Order: sequence, then structure tokens, then C-alpha cells
Amino acid sequence: MTALRLNTANAHQVRRADGRRMLFHVPTTALFDLDDVSGAVLDAFGPAAMTSENAIRGALDERFGADAVKGALDDFIDLEIVSGALAEPRPAADLVIDNYPLSTIVLNVNTGCNLGCSYCYKEDLQVPARGERMDFETARKSIDLLLAEGASRDRLNVVFFGGEPLSNLPLIKQVVEYTNRRCAELGKTPDYSMTTNATLLKPETVDWLNGERFSIAVSMDGPKRLHDRHRLTVGGKGTYDTVSGKVRMLLERYTSRPVGARVTLTRGNTEVLEIHRHLKHELGFFEVGYAPVTSGTSDAYALGGAELAEVFAQMKALGLEYQADALRGVNNGFSNMHQMMTDLHQGTRKVLPCGAGIGMLAVDKDGGLNLCHRFTGSELDTYGTVDAGIDKQRLGDFLSRAADRSDRGCATCRIRNLCAGGCYHESYAHFNDPLYPTYHYCDILRDWIDFGIGVYATIVERRPDFLDTHVTPRRAIQ
Repeated sequence: MTALRLNTANAHQVRRADGRRMLFHVPTTALFDLDDVSGAVLDAFGPAAMTSENAIRGALDERFGADAVKGALDDFIDLEIVSGALAEPRPAADLVIDNYPLSTIVLNVNTGCNLGCSYCYKEDLQVPARGERMDFETARKSIDLLLAEGASRDRLNVVFFGGEPLSNLPLIKQVVEYTNRRCAELGKTPDYSMTTNATLLKPETVDWLNGERFSIAVSMDGPKRLHDRHRLTVGGKGTYDTVSGKVRMLLERYTSRPVGARVTLTRGNTEVLEIHRHLKHELGFFEVGYAPVTSGTSDAYALGGAELAEVFAQMKALGLEYQADALRGVNNGFSNMHQMMTDLHQGTRKVLPCGAGIGMLAVDKDGGLNLCHRFTGSELDTYGTVDAGIDKQRLGDFLSRAADRSDRGCATCRIRNLCAGGCYHESYAHFNDPLYPTYHYCDILRDWIDFGIGVYATIVERRPDFLDTHVTPRRAIQ
């Protein structure tokens, strides 16, 4: 009698709204419909996740036919969902990172910001009069670093960040002129991105950004009563009236690329549905993304357990609206759900949480190379400078430790290849350790991905052309 074990770390069952069962294959992020025989084979393992081939065949052969039962069992063995009871799990190969094909450089062009948002995470943020601006020489060296380390890339992305990046518009224009010239010489295509509070936008600025085809995201927290809670001027006044007026002007004039909004959800602000309807349907943003605050240097703005649950309940409600619209062939602009559809459709398998440190580095005003824009000005060590280049030994050591899940709950988590341990900065803010897994977030994120799997399966079955039209092209333009 051959003893068998169900490898629960490699398989997760999800039940759709119509009651049908699906299997999420964790190593490949692939999804399978479970037919009656496959479901019965899995059920035969019971709560202990152990049985034998003889027990399965004895219980199911007469019911489903010997060939069907053997075929289902063989499929599960091939997928490493089922193995011999004494077989040792295959250890993950050690990841050695010694190549850094940059695609993105983030320039922190000014530490100064004309707003005083109460929840801002930036440790180097200054009021406008004290803002420290990046100079052109530092920016030029940053672009040269990107061109050198991204030599294998056809497209390169330059992101302008702050503070408020538009407070250093002359530098941005210099950088774009230089990057355009250098990319033309090397046969590469530059893309430009910016996150802005929109308060400094002018018609002539919008027209210039439009001509350079910037990807623009506006930080905005919803209708007036919600936006004005935290997004304030340095003097403490609400900014909704100014921002909404600028946004309407922007959306009327901007034609080169879709414009998105980025919403920060904090304590006391959980109204996802209301926010989405205002930003998407009343103001007219192409898409809206939501960032729940669950950690920070102060707990004053972090969402507590009940509020975080409410946020995700509303995100699920909006996700059902996304599904209903998708079945009509329409993208409703819910960025978080759309990104999950992209990950599932593309079969995303993350070894690291994001491209920070490999595909992307952020340059602070002094030319230091940071993991990402969230770390500029923090006490976390930098990984080289634009003068000396990337400290590849130290950065490789950090990233190799990030990829090693052996001593963390991530090693057997069913969403390990979609999450990969969570945001470095969130871990740093919450635990003062960028590699500490965000365990406080795990259960709710697993539930959110289970929900998304059900939505994705429904779209695949009933409106697959939506994925070809709205999901597949998305990655190509980013």
C-alpha cells in the first residue's frame, strides 16, 4: 500500500459564488476547475491530509471508473500536489542576485512640499521654504546610471517624485531634454511618470506634460469631506476645492495617456464605494487605486482591525461591480482589482515583493541609491551613489535574504508567489525591519486574493475577451 500526502502548501481550494470548486496551484499561480472526480480524490485525503493509493482507488474506482481516478491522481502527483508520505518537500533553490537590469529610476527632485498632509510617510519632507532640491548634475548622473545598468532594456522609465515634484519643474524639464537626447542616441524609448498633488498644475504645464506623454497619478482622497480631513495646506486649510479644479482642467486637456488617482485610506476613512464613485464617475479619472495605511511611525492614522475589515468589505463590493462591468466589456477603473486580474492572467510568480533594488532604484537629493522612493530620507542604508554606482554586493545580500523564505511563514503560504512577503517599507515602518513579513496583514490579504480568484474565474468563463482587451495590453504601456 502506497502512503500518500496532500501537499497543502502547493494547493488551495477556492469555492466560487455559484458553489463550484476551483484549485489554485500555488507554485505556478494557475487555476483549475475541479470536476467531480478530482474533487473526490482531494476529499479522500481528509483532515489529516494523508491516505493511500489503495484507499483512494477502493473508495472511488467503482464510482468514477479506474482510469478517471488514476488520471486525476497522476495529475496531482505531476503538479506536486500529492506526493509519497515520506518524500521530503523540495527545498527552494538559493537565489543569488548579481545582475541589476534597471528599467526605472526615481528622482526625488525636492524634499519640499506645499501641502502638509497629516499622514505623510516621507521622513525627509520639508515645508516649501526649507525644501532641498536635487541639482541637475545629480539628476544627469542618475540618468547615465539608468542607461548603463539598463543597457539591455529597450524602454526606460524616469519617475519624478517629492515632496511635490512640480515644485522643481525647471529641473524636470532639463532631465527630460537630456534623457530624450541620450535615448535617441542609444535607440531607446523613454517613459516619464509623476505622482502629484495637482495644486501647482497650470494649463501650459499640462500641455508640456502631454507633449512628453507623462504617466500621471494624482493623490486625492475622495469628495471634499474626506479629502479635506488630511490633505491640507501647510497652514492647515483643506485643499479639495483647489485640487478638484486643477483635476478638471487636467482631465479636459490631457490626451496622451490615461490619468489615475491614488487614494490613501486612513483611520476614519473607509468609504471606498463613495470615493470611487466621486473620483471615477464625477471627476472622471481613468482608474483609482487604494492604499490602506496599516503601519507607520505613529498609529494615529493606521487602520485598526475593524476598519481594515470594513475597507476590504467595501473593496469586495467594488470588486463585484468590477466583475459586473467586465461582463459587459467595461473596465470600471478599480485599479487594485485590475492589477490582480493582470497578475492572475499573466501567471505572476514573485520571488521578491516588487522591483525595488533590481528593476528600480530611487535617488535622493544627495545622489544616494535607495530601495525605492519611500526610503529616501530614512535611516535605512543606501546601496551606492550615482557617483560610485550600485553597491552590488550589499544590495545582492539584501535581496537574497528577502528571497529566502525558509524561516518565515511565507514559505508555505498559499499566496507566497503573489505577495512574496509584502512591502519593504511597510515592514520597516511597522517593525523597523524591511524584511520582516507583514503578518498583521496576511489573513485579510489571503481572503482578498481568494475573492479575486473567484472574480477572475467568472470573467474567464463568461467574458474572456475582456481580458484580451483590457488586461493583456495594460502591462505593455507601463
